[in-house]
Amino acid sequence: MTDWITTPVTPDLLRGALDTERTAHGLLPHRLPAWARKQFPDSYLGTVEAQPSGVRLAFRTRATVVELDVLSTKTVYEGAAPAPDGGVYDLLVDGRPAGRARATGGNVHTVDMATWAAVTEPGPPGTARFAGLPAGAENGAGDGAKDIEIWLPQAEVTELIALRTDAPVEAAPDRGRKVWLHHGSSISHGADADGPTSTWPAVAAARGGVELVNLGFGGNALLDPFVARTVRDAPADLISVKIGINLVNTDLMRLRAFVPAVHGFLDTIRDGHPDTPLLVVSPLLCPIQEDTPGPVAPDFDATELRFRALGDPADRLVGRLTLNVVRDELSRITARRAAEDPNLHYLDGRELYGEKDFAELPLPDGLHPDSATHRRIGERFAARAFAAGGPLAPGGG
Repeated sequence: MTDWITTPVTPDLLRGALDTERTAHGLLPHRLPAWARKQFPDSYLGTVEAQPSGVRLAFRTRATVVELDVLSTKTVYEGAAPAPDGGVYDLLVDGRPAGRARATGGNVHTVDMATWAAVTEPGPPGTARFAGLPAGAENGAGDGAKDIEIWLPQAEVTELIALRTDAPVEAAPDRGRKVWLHHGSSISHGADADGPTSTWPAVAAARGGVELVNLGFGGNALLDPFVARTVRDAPADLISVKIGINLVNTDLMRLRAFVPAVHGFLDTIRDGHPDTPLLVVSPLLCPIQEDTPGPVAPDFDATELRFRALGDPADRLVGRLTLNVVRDELSRITARRAAEDPNLHYLDGRELYGEKDFAELPLPDGLHPDSATHRRIGERFAARAFAAGGPLAPGGG
């Protein structure tokens, strides 16, 4: 019989979260601070910012068995394929994959995509369990302890109830790695990746040897001022912002508003990070939006979930945004600013996923990549951004 040691889940055990909240069940990680959460009227953003993409527990222990009790809230969409029973938890030992588990149970938040009405059905807590872990460190540490990370499901709100192990636990020490803060849309959030370490930012961070703070918010990379202030105030050594796709597929603004909004977003970041390497990334290829404005909506005539753009391409002449319009403007804006800001850089998103990639690895629903494509995007981002001489090279570009 295992002699369990229960360790309270406290903020010092978390990485990748900018705030935490005590709930009736446990500790809820947030990716936006409390003051920012008061400034948006969109309940959907309230859901996605609490989905812990990139958030992980990080601790040292000699334990060979680890259990994490959680209460998750899974979002499902009427008309979409049923989601698996329980989100994926990835465990790393000394930085290397060492296990994957699911925690069943939890609440189910069902959304009707035709009306966006939603209802939540409560459910019981569940447990993610990892057994058979190596008894000693794999990093040569003399104390026999190992560094463990448990990455939380990127698309399930997760309240952390209890951590149980068969050996004592202490917070992982700071290994001195650079902190990379990234902001983007649902692709950066990890839509359709098969696990939290399979999202392209997680792949890129592992390749680049950096600590990830992922501010990818599904459907909500909209140049919101409170996000810019959050990035401004957050500790970060390297910053990237992926701008465009949500602005187009929500049909949120016209060209007249877009250009000054980008400048304002970058100005705010620079107020807190005047010299930090900052990479602006334009949209990946998305054929339904390359030259067709939004909004984007589910195609209810399709046999499986797919999206289509409803705008008129001719409306580009009156300032409606498309992905090509956004890329052209972002290229001009960053080139103009870089003349006085040598640490500002631009990356065309089609270098990460372009026409040849789409022919080989099409977007299953017309908008979001699968796990194989996430990995390709992450590997390419690491090669272009984090490699020696890259704009976000941890050792200096």
